[in-house]
Amino acid sequence: MVKFSKSVSNMRSSEIRKLMSLAADPSIISFSGGMPNNSLFPIDALDEIYKGLTLQAKQVACQYGPTSGYPPLLKSLKTYLASKGLPIDESQGLLITTGAQQAISLISKVMLDPGDVVVTENPSFIGALAAFKSFGAALHGVALDGDGIDIAALSAMLDRYGEAVKFLYVICNFHNPAGIIYSKERREKLLEIITRRDLCLLEDDPYGELYFDDADKDRTVPLKVMADKTAPICYVGSFAKIFGPGMRLGWLLGPREIVETVELAKQSADACSATFTQVLAHEFLAQNKMPAYLQMVRRAYKKRAGIMLSALERCMPAGVTWTRPRGGFYLWVTMPETINASDVFTAALKNGAAFVIGSAFDPKGQKNNCMRLAFSHTPEEKIEKGIQIIAEAVKSLL
Repeated sequence: MVKFSKSVSNMRSSEIRKLMSLAADPSIISFSGGMPNNSLFPIDALDEIYKGLTLQAKQVACQYGPTSGYPPLLKSLKTYLASKGLPIDESQGLLITTGAQQAISLISKVMLDPGDVVVTENPSFIGALAAFKSFGAALHGVALDGDGIDIAALSAMLDRYGEAVKFLYVICNFHNPAGIIYSKERREKLLEIITRRDLCLLEDDPYGELYFDDADKDRTVPLKVMADKTAPICYVGSFAKIFGPGMRLGWLLGPREIVETVELAKQSADACSATFTQVLAHEFLAQNKMPAYLQMVRRAYKKRAGIMLSALERCMPAGVTWTRPRGGFYLWVTMPETINASDVFTAALKNGAAFVIGSAFDPKGQKNNCMRLAFSHTPEEKIEKGIQIIAEAVKSLL
């Protein structure tokens, strides 16, 4: 008889795995997976980088590396992060992880005991919720509006659970799944709360570079930049959305004590992240290929978002609303409370379109009159048809 650990009972069914299978089905117009479009990957640049490597560099790329990360990448990444105003000094540690998801999971491993409280936004990122729950955390969500997390509700939540709260998890830039960006005022109020309470904050920022218009660049300033460098903020970033998810590279920047402890946990998880992709990422940064590439993908995603927004305006019935993203991959659709997104999904899937139901992003798995639509991966010429199918499914249930 197989005897699983108690932690297995805390694992949520992998919504992400289901999303990937739907996104890979060519017969389905899928707005499910939060993935870059394959045509946008910098393949030519990668070919050029690899061909330009010395034999010794290629040998190093095929070898194990330090748990903390490939040293040249750590150096070039520090330069990149410093250019964004992030603190790079002796008080901070930097760790390369196997995707941002590993950083979130390892932080959960070293900080959470069963029953500890993690406060998140509601809705929140599926992968993070699954990681927190897998270590036995009690999840409590605070509603979002167009400017960010509800500050009054957050304060009440923190008062209610007090010392049981281990950390707060937020995505301020082009939120997954809500698609919003926090206002400067909301960021300041949030920092005020965590500073006053000396609360650890986990800031997830995989989309901050994907603003559609240069005028919004200053709106994407990370909380960790705005805060005093002594604030216990762990900043998680990723190459997935700005380079390629197949690289499986993320990073954690945070108080040295926390990062060094996470590094210990990583040693027992995978020893080190892939050196091969770290070598490529380092060269991509060091050769200054990132700025031009980002300009290209920003234009592409802005166009896709515009196509989806126009289709929603034309096709969705009255009573359905949605966010208007200024960057990132997603928009969030809210239907009347009498509509169950699971029913809409079933009807839409029969006719060839898919999305992610709202309850997947609810820390309690309850609220389900919403849906996330990702415009990033779907071919431009299929976006309107997919929206038409989903809109007809909504109309059939009104």
